[in-house]
Amino acid sequence: MYGGQHPDPNVMYYLTVYNEPMPQPAEPEGLDVEGVLKGMYLLKRAENDGPRAQILASGVAVPWALEAQQLLAQDWGVAADVWSVTSWSELRRDGLDAERAYFVDPDAEPRQAYVTEKLAGARGPFVAVSDYSHEVPDMIRQFVPGQYFTLGADGFGFSDTRAAARRFFLIDGPSVVVRTLEALAGQGAVDRSLARQAIDKYRLLDVTAGTTGNAGGES
Repeated sequence: MYGGQHPDPNVMYYLTVYNEPMPQPAEPEGLDVEGVLKGMYLLKRAENDGPRAQILASGVAVPWALEAQQLLAQDWGVAADVWSVTSWSELRRDGLDAERAYFVDPDAEPRQAYVTEKLAGARGPFVAVSDYSHEVPDMIRQFVPGQYFTLGADGFGFSDTRAAARRFFLIDGPSVVVRTLEALAGQGAVDRSLARQAIDKYRLLDVTAGTTGNAGGES
């Protein structure tokens, strides 16, 4: 964390610790290091054909996004790319910096926000999921170049297994699937009936039906 040279000697690092086992894969070949440092990179492109969508996820929500990608492909014929967001706040800071630069110098060539640039060629609606409140992924809403939908865990007062809690807050893999189908239906890319079929198939309103994040026990 402190190796090498950093442009800001006052930079601070922090670690977020979760009560959940998380696999730590080796660094893939061709990793977008710039994207990791600037706040977002393409983690896994869809391998199937079909209506396109983009899923943005951060932290422990990344495995749920990958689960949703798989379910969308195998159950609904939707091709969803998954983006790993390493920092919503860094993406927002960059976007605000780009806006400010043009604000104080309107004669200069406008600079696109990093997130806008990264998602410029992506097709379909954008669905973001986080175990933080909705306000966190909403921080980049103005910089996302298309229809943007967020899923988050707002409020307190529900205590159960991790899987049940994620189902309660509608942030687990099947919830991402349903929200993506609804977004695609709104664009006319899929039939509206698919969202209802998915709600019934995954028993979305039943907290006992949740399975996302059960690895490692029920605590």
